[in-house]
Amino acid sequence: MTTLSFKSPPQHVCLLRLSAIGDACHALAALRAFQAAWPETRFTWIIGKVEAKLMKEIVPEIEFITFDKTATLRELWRLRALLRGQRFDLLLDMQLSFRASLVSRLVHSPIKLGFDRVRARELQWLFTNAQIEPKASEHVLDSFMGFARACGIEPEAPHWNISLPPSSLDYARSVIALGEPTLLISPCSSHAARNWSAAGYAALADHAASVHHMSVVLVGGRSAEEARMGASIVAAARTPLVNQIGKDTLPQLLGLMSQSTVLLTPDSGPAHMASMVGLPVIGLYAATNPQRAGPYYSRQWCVDKYDAAARKYLDRPAAQIPWTTKIERPGVMDLVELSDATEKLDAVMLARNFR
Repeated sequence: MTTLSFKSPPQHVCLLRLSAIGDACHALAALRAFQAAWPETRFTWIIGKVEAKLMKEIVPEIEFITFDKTATLRELWRLRALLRGQRFDLLLDMQLSFRASLVSRLVHSPIKLGFDRVRARELQWLFTNAQIEPKASEHVLDSFMGFARACGIEPEAPHWNISLPPSSLDYARSVIALGEPTLLISPCSSHAARNWSAAGYAALADHAASVHHMSVVLVGGRSAEEARMGASIVAAARTPLVNQIGKDTLPQLLGLMSQSTVLLTPDSGPAHMASMVGLPVIGLYAATNPQRAGPYYSRQWCVDKYDAAARKYLDRPAAQIPWTTKIERPGVMDLVELSDATEKLDAVMLARNFR
C-alpha cells in the first residue's frame, strides 16, 4: 500500500475510468470525495465515449477527454497528440483493463496510483508506481474510495451532488405525471445472462399496478434485444405500460429516475444511475454478487440469489468462491421468482421514506 503525502493539494489531477456506466457512477462518487478535500484542484477525466454523454451533462465543472473504445489504435494516437503537452500532478487509474493501461502510458504524471497487486488484473501493476490499500470482499464503489484514502483523504459517505439539465426534467414530466407513483423497469443488462424473463417483468408490472396503483414505464437503450424484450413485456402484461425503450438519452433517463418512485432492473448501469438521484432500486441478482456490484444504497432491496446460483452451478456456497466470480450461466436468473420481486416492491412501498 502507498500513502501519498502532499505538502499542498495537487494543482491538476487526471482520473482514468473509461467504462462502464455503472462504474463511471462509482468513479464520480470518489471524485466528489477528492473535490471536497481539494476544492482548488483542477480535475480532468479520461472517459469512454458513451459514458461521457451522461457525465458531461451532469458534472459540467469537470474537463472530459473522451475515448472511443471501438477504435482503440486510432484513439491512442489521437490522445498521444492531445496529452503531449499536458502535465498532471497525479493520475488516478481506476480501470483494470489493458486498454486503459495503454492510455495511462500517455498521461504525464510523476504519480500513477492504481489498485493493489492482488486486484491489479490485466497487468495494471506494471503501469502504476503507487497502489491503494489491499482489501477483500469490497463493493466496487468502496474500492474506488480507496484512492482517496491512499491520498490521505478520509471520505464522507458516498454522494454525487449532480446537476440535472432542465431538458431532462422536462422530458420526465412529459412521460409521467408529477407525484404519480411510478415503477420504472429497465429490463436488460449488457450481459443477456443477467436478464430476467419478460413474463416475470410483466407479472411484476401487473402487481405494481393492481396492488400499489402505480404507473409502469419501460426504459432502456436502442439495441434490438432491448426492443424485443420491451415488446414481449408489453404483450404479456395485463396492465397498460408506457414503453420508452430506445426513446431517451442517458441524461433524460436520469431525469425520469429523479421523478419516479422505484426502479426494477437486473445488474445494469441504470441501477447505479438511480443511486445518484436517490431512487430506490429493486435489483435482481443471481449471475453476479449484489454485495460487490449492487446499487450502493439499495442493497437491502435487492433480490439476492447469488449464493443459490453458486451452489447450483459451482457446487459451493458463495462464501467459498472468489469475490469477483460471475455465474453467467443459461437459466441462472430463473432462480429469481416472482414472489421474491413482489415482496421487495411491497417492502419498498411500505417504507415510504426510502429516498
